[in-house]
Order: sequence, then structure tokens, then C-alpha cells
Amino acid sequence: MRLWFNLLCQDIDAQLQFYQALLGLPEAPGTRSPLYRAVETEHFQLGFNAPGAYALLGLADRRPASARQGPRDVTAYATFMLDTPAAVEAASLQAPHLGGKIVKPPYATYYGQWQAVLADPEDNVFRVSALGLPGLTAPAPGPHGPPARVNTP
Repeated sequence: MRLWFNLLCQDIDAQLQFYQALLGLPEAPGTRSPLYRAVETEHFQLGFNAPGAYALLGLADRRPASARQGPRDVTAYATFMLDTPAAVEAASLQAPHLGGKIVKPPYATYYGQWQAVLADPEDNVFRVSALGLPGLTAPAPGPHGPPARVNTP
């Protein structure tokens, strides 16, 4: 199984460029259309739908009335698992330069990950995370995911 996750966006080209630059992901070959752009790996595709997709999907009555100013409600978010805590740091520093924001700077979680909460240029919230903490090797995940507790320095 592969996961395809789509964001309904105002500017699909800007969103594509942001995620390509921030995460180093290639554009999904053959998916480009007037209403769609996407980045992908062998495991997932992150798509960006233009406003016309609301009608195409039968969601015209669920389209936001207007572009909001300020923070939006968050009902879902993606987490991009990066290879190292240093990659989390780098993404956090790069996001504002690409038009995004740092919502919460990198921090140690109680479950042994180094992560940051970021927002893209359209204020969609997502996390970047890595197993382990800066300067330490990654803990071995337990049978049901990451360890329950990691002592931080």
C-alpha cells in the first residue's frame, strides 16, 4: 500500500516548489495537470490541488469562504520522518527562507524523536522528525513503535 495525501491549495506551483526545496523530493512524473502537482517517493505522494478541485471532488460547498488572515484551524498534519536530527535542524532553518514558518522549533519528544512543527507558505502545518536526539544514536524502536521514554541531556 502507498499513501497519497492531498492539500487543497491556492497556488499549486508555489506549494510544489516549497516541498521540493525543503525535503528534496522530486515531482511525481506524469501527474502534472491544470489542477494538480505532486511530489513523491516510492512510499507516498503528496499532492497539491488547485481551487478547481473543490468542484471536481463534489466539495464546492466545503470550500473556505475566503482566504484567512492569521493561523488556521488544524485538523490533520503530515509527519516527514527524516534520516537524522541534523536534517530536522536544517529543514527548520530552511522553511522560513522558502516562505514557510517555524511553529515550534526543534525539540526532544518524550518518545525519543527530535522534531519540529512547521507550516508551509499556505499555513498548512506539518512535522519533520527523526529518531534519536542530537549527538546521540537513534534508540531502537520497540515492538509497537518508538520507545516510551528517552532521557534527554
